[in-house]
Amino acid sequence: MLRFLTKSEGRLKELADAETGCWINIYPPFSQEELEEVALRFDVPLDFLTDSLDIDERSRYEREEEVKLIVVNTPVLNESEEHRDTIFITVPLGIILTPEHVITITSFENPVIQAFLDDKIKNFDPKDEAMFVLQLFEQNVYRFLNCLKQLNVKRNLIEQELFDSSRNKELRQLLSIEKSLVYFVNTLSTNELLKMKMKRSDLLGIRDDEEKMDLFEDIIIDNSQALEMANVYTNILNGTMDAYGSIISNNLNITIRRLTLVTIILMVPTLIASIYGMNVQLPFEKHPFTVYFIISISLVMSLLLAWYFQRKRLF
Repeated sequence: MLRFLTKSEGRLKELADAETGCWINIYPPFSQEELEEVALRFDVPLDFLTDSLDIDERSRYEREEEVKLIVVNTPVLNESEEHRDTIFITVPLGIILTPEHVITITSFENPVIQAFLDDKIKNFDPKDEAMFVLQLFEQNVYRFLNCLKQLNVKRNLIEQELFDSSRNKELRQLLSIEKSLVYFVNTLSTNELLKMKMKRSDLLGIRDDEEKMDLFEDIIIDNSQALEMANVYTNILNGTMDAYGSIISNNLNITIRRLTLVTIILMVPTLIASIYGMNVQLPFEKHPFTVYFIISISLVMSLLLAWYFQRKRLF
């Protein structure tokens, strides 16, 4: 589906049809025929539209005559059946710059685009293509930082629960966080390379605009900060997973050792009872207090053995 939007009197306004300088937002559901119609109507290569819908598409830019394509990956909450075991996934957002319009296209509901649709971005005007792209980049980095903070808070809560009990549920949740962080690290790395190449090639034509260049540099710095945070959180989580793996293994070893010691202690009365249960002549077998003597000896030897193990700190 298509929405045509422009900024009028400081507020975002929806248009009935495309106008020069407007923002065209393409969002699901849509069909291949609709994409072909859009490509033909606005003189945009069809692969610019279809490439932006490929979930495995890397962040990059491409230029064909006067039309430019920028693909940047953004984080979204996971609702896909193919990636059930991760909290966030990253999906491509296509930004197509034509001489008359800015076109955005994505195959998922995107919080970055939604912030613009809700008119929450200050000084946003689709007629200024370069600033619009920079603001999209800026909101995308903020989205990454926000998601990273959510993952870190969730990790801390799960760790607190694991202090009390080491259950598979919490460990699976940590694994989901780890997978989300892996997506973030890879995406932030490719996004950083994209922005550095765009700055070097001056794709947006802002080299002589000091204000926009400063904003672009700040966005690159924020992206690097988000990447560093993702790497730090990944390392912390890896260390946490390794530590809990060692703790679980150590607890299992302690349990097995205690069970072994209990078995050894219980062997003493079992051994004595087995000896006096044999069908052969044994000392004191006809004495009336033999059974009490056997029980006493068994208890004393078991207690001595338990005391010895306790002294050696084996319990």
